[in-house]
Amino acid sequence: MKIKTLCVLLFFAVMWISAFSVQSQELYEKRRKSMVQHDMKGRGIKDKKVLGVMEKIPRHLFVDDSLKDKAYEDYPLPIGEGQTISQPYVVALMTESLRLKSTDRVLEIGAGSGYQAAVLAEIVKEVYTLEIRKGLADKAGMRLRELGYKNVKVKYGDGYFGWEEYAPFDAIIITASANHIPPPLIKQLRENGRLIIPLGSTVYYQSLTLATKKKGELVLDQLTPVAFVPMIGEVQKKR
Repeated sequence: MKIKTLCVLLFFAVMWISAFSVQSQELYEKRRKSMVQHDMKGRGIKDKKVLGVMEKIPRHLFVDDSLKDKAYEDYPLPIGEGQTISQPYVVALMTESLRLKSTDRVLEIGAGSGYQAAVLAEIVKEVYTLEIRKGLADKAGMRLRELGYKNVKVKYGDGYFGWEEYAPFDAIIITASANHIPPPLIKQLRENGRLIIPLGSTVYYQSLTLATKKKGELVLDQLTPVAFVPMIGEVQKKR
């Protein structure tokens, strides 16, 4: 009798957990749709591929459990070691601005939580992402593998030097601020390739800058003011 009662209680517990999980997923999906509608479409993001990806990827899986309820708000969130997962609108803007194609190979400087890499991986052929903080690099790599992203390579290292082994890249995205564009990254960017970076003061604010490589030189286009955490490592020696 006791065993039968225990089995019944276990059955209802499993059913309750399952129902709660479904409700949670539905809630997250609703929040993602609202995020895309109001914070992206409402602010001028038009690329259908980008919008579709932003609505698909579970951003709440890229933050700590204590922050999951805030995952679809339009502001950065801490991910540890003084770093943040970028504001969703800025992720969409940077991705859209690169005008990515399905055949592109993209280098990301600053893997962070792995969220931006996941966004890129849904759109392009290959993503190579560097993270100078080993703890974050390890977590990002594990998270991306668990989510099934086989077209992303994560490396612990200083993004200033890029990833020469896999160069040239069709696009480069730098998710930390710097007062100059690292020369190795310019060299590793393919002709007519695009590079996007928060460029300017690493203390106050920067200008989100899109650079296009033309005849070996960069043509710059300033997009909008932003505030990113600073890039560290070799870049700090070049001020």
